[in-house]
Parts: sequence; structure tokens; C-alpha cells
Amino acid sequence: MQAYKLKGKVDNAGNLTVTESLKIPPGDVEIIVLQTVAKIDNATEAKLEVEAELPKKKVEYRTKAFRDLLENAPPVPADFDPEQAKWEYLKEKHNL
Repeated sequence: MQAYKLKGKVDNAGNLTVTESLKIPPGDVEIIVLQTVAKIDNATEAKLEVEAELPKKKVEYRTKAFRDLLENAPPVPADFDPEQAKWEYLKEKHNL
């Protein structure tokens, strides 16, 4: 199975329209729809900024195996998109 990432739109009637031309052979396809999320509201964004400025609390770990790794890990950037990270991982895994 080959994967393609395309842009499209859904109209008020619920019809999906692909807004890019496809250069694939005719035949049956399976469609997976990922809806883009609207902007993060300012309250959530402000909360993330405040949390980033707070000093780290000392946390007690039950398991010592990853303690140093977790304590020294850099914070996740505010613009990190987990869906994009998943897509990049899948592209690399399946040689897309």
C-alpha cells in the first residue's frame, strides 16, 4: 500500500474535495481524514508560557532507571505538533 498526503476541503453538505491533482493510477483507494485543528486560544497559550517560566519541582521517582533522563530532558516546544511527528515517523518507517 502506498500513502499520499494531500490537501482537501469538506463542504457544508459533507462532500470531500481534494484540492490537489493526483498522479496515481486509477483504482480503489482507502481514505484517512485528519482534520486540522483551529488555533490554540490565547488562554491556553498564555498558560503554556507561564508553565515554561516556572522552576521545575523536585519529583520523587519510584523507579530510578530513567530518572536522570527525565530530569535533564528539555521542555517540549510550544509549537510541537504531535500529529506531524507521527506523520514524519510513519514516512520514515514505511519509506514514503
